[in-house]
Amino acid sequence: MASQDWFDKDFYKVLGVSKDVSEAELKKTYRKLARQYHPDSNPGDAKSESKFKEISEAHSVLADPETRKEYDQIRAMGSGARFTAGGGGQPGGFEDVFGGMFNQGAPRGGRAGFQSNPGFEDLLGGMFGGGGFGQSTGGFRGAGGPLKGRDLVASTTLDFITAIQGDTISLQPSGGKPMKVKIPAGVSDGQKIRLKGKGEASIDGGEAGDLVLEVSVRKHPVFERDGLNLRVDVPVTFVEATLGATIEVPTLGGDPVRLRVAPGTPSGRILRVKGRGVSTPKGTGDLLANVQVAVPSHLPADARTALEAFAAAMPDENPRTEMISRANL
Repeated sequence: MASQDWFDKDFYKVLGVSKDVSEAELKKTYRKLARQYHPDSNPGDAKSESKFKEISEAHSVLADPETRKEYDQIRAMGSGARFTAGGGGQPGGFEDVFGGMFNQGAPRGGRAGFQSNPGFEDLLGGMFGGGGFGQSTGGFRGAGGPLKGRDLVASTTLDFITAIQGDTISLQPSGGKPMKVKIPAGVSDGQKIRLKGKGEASIDGGEAGDLVLEVSVRKHPVFERDGLNLRVDVPVTFVEATLGATIEVPTLGGDPVRLRVAPGTPSGRILRVKGRGVSTPKGTGDLLANVQVAVPSHLPADARTALEAFAAAMPDENPRTEMISRANL
């Protein structure tokens, strides 16, 4: 920052604090103003953005004790001296101030002869840390606490097996660059995943924002999710259900498992396969096989004759009798 700016700008007034403000109160005031005028809180507001830059500039000077001391010295030396130059009664510039201090005004149309006074460089060297007149004081120091970058929002549609088992996918978030993100195992349809540090970078050196990813999951032709469990409808023949059988049941992403169907198993009975459901940090579910007795739509003549003989051999009973009697209670 040029020292001329230090003459022109009252950083205490910009922040609305007194010249004897403590470091703690200065920090507190800056944080309040920074959040009030931050561009994220005032999108598209040019005045707020300009104000944010002003308070950041003021804070970067006053927050550092050494820089604040230099600023106070410059302002004190310029007080009452910068408005007259060489007795002419006209407003003077920065060179006029120092010319008056060392009893040598700037020649007309030229620059003040700063190098001719042996004490001038010593003064500036002490005030600016040996860096010479006009040296920058540095950028935003962040003593008030840098602000986190904005969060980004994106959505993606996953295959059923990817959602259950997890995977690394490519993603193109709105307003961001393409990236690889890891999908944890067990995400469900409609779930939102917060990916820390994958959002927008901070404008003042703070931590990056997060990426909030909303997940949609495609339906599977065989399996259905039920919490941490997976459900699958398993058809069995009338004979298998009646006499009992050992059948194969599919698993998601693995080999089929063999299950025993007990004799007389009805439709709707659930056969459980432990630990073959959804695995998440919260636990692992089971595979629930829902038995469905398949009724043949066409019977050969000899099979029909045999089935009629079977019906004649069975006791004459109506399995709906109890249901009908209870319906009228």
